Amino acid sequence: MNSPAPASARISIIGAGPGGLTCARVLRRHGIAATVYDRDPDAGSRDQGGSLDLHEEDGQLALREAGLLEEFFALARCESQEERRIDTAGRLLGHRLPAEGETARPEIDRGQLRDLLLRSLDAGTVRWGHALESVSGPAGGPRVLTFADGSTVETDLVVGADGAFSRVRAAVSGAVPRYTGVGFLEAWFDEVDSAHPEAAELVGRGSAHVADGERGLFAQRGSGGHMRVYLMRRVSLDWMAAAGLRPEDTEGIRARLLADYAGWSPRILRLITDNDGAYVDRPLFALPVPHTWRPTPGVTLLGDAAHLMPPLGVGVNLAMLDAAELALALALAGSATVDDAVRAYEKTMLPRSAEIAGMLEGGAGFLLEEPDAEELARLASS
Repeated sequence: MNSPAPASARISIIGAGPGGLTCARVLRRHGIAATVYDRDPDAGSRDQGGSLDLHEEDGQLALREAGLLEEFFALARCESQEERRIDTAGRLLGHRLPAEGETARPEIDRGQLRDLLLRSLDAGTVRWGHALESVSGPAGGPRVLTFADGSTVETDLVVGADGAFSRVRAAVSGAVPRYTGVGFLEAWFDEVDSAHPEAAELVGRGSAHVADGERGLFAQRGSGGHMRVYLMRRVSLDWMAAAGLRPEDTEGIRARLLADYAGWSPRILRLITDNDGAYVDRPLFALPVPHTWRPTPGVTLLGDAAHLMPPLGVGVNLAMLDAAELALALALAGSATVDDAVRAYEKTMLPRSAEIAGMLEGGAGFLLEEPDAEELARLASS
């Protein structure tokens, strides 16, 4: 079977995150249908995470192609571009306030972004409760998707937008994510201005970062009075079990953190111990650098499935840029076949992601480093 023309192809996107939904939306704007399959039972079954900043040069560009930029700015928080660098004694080292009308990197809650994209799609575009098990079928097509419930779907193009532990990736590459040696613990704060006023004052309207070379903390305001704090440490992947702790043992984890962050200011420690509810363990993984693959008929990847990197502000932005570029290659580039369009997309995406991943390799450790003069100068001059 030859690769079909994009307009008549059956396109299956695995993963209803920002990347997968952006791809489906841009395709739909150009008259090309796609079906999105996601393992979650419904749109509201799982917390979507904290806040993210969308950059003019990638995330916002993708939303422009999706026809959603105006709606994005109605939800975005430009004031949350504020950044603070604080030392372990609670002293302010560097401070960046956004200029009036600045829109370079406004923040939006991940859940709000996902809902915005979901609302833009036709009913039935996303098929919930479809956990992909494997991709099979001959190189000449069609590809066959097998789901956990035993059902199968034939398709002409599989787009792996299914994140760090992608099931689609195995169809193009043997690469697997590796633990970076740095783990996050996520802590939530609700009604932060009234219930946690000292924490709110310390962090400001945007984000605050503290690190001493071995330990770090990143606090980030969200919408609706919420704040998330990410506690960053060099730990083994099984540190919790090795310490005789379980995820639900909040008090035990809190005691361990107080020992790990001993010597830090009581003001900072409140960001570690005064959270509302449990801690969430989030070890950081990354793909080998560079991660590339030979052109594979009927299959491609985008976002973390293609180039999982440390969380330094590029992940969702690159996923959305990938998604928009793939959709445009299928819709506008005059490609004779789906495979032609995919090759054109990968010719741009793979070198770009390899370059950025190379720059960020080992970047998980950077999150724990004390600020240098260059970073403090950047904050002071912004």
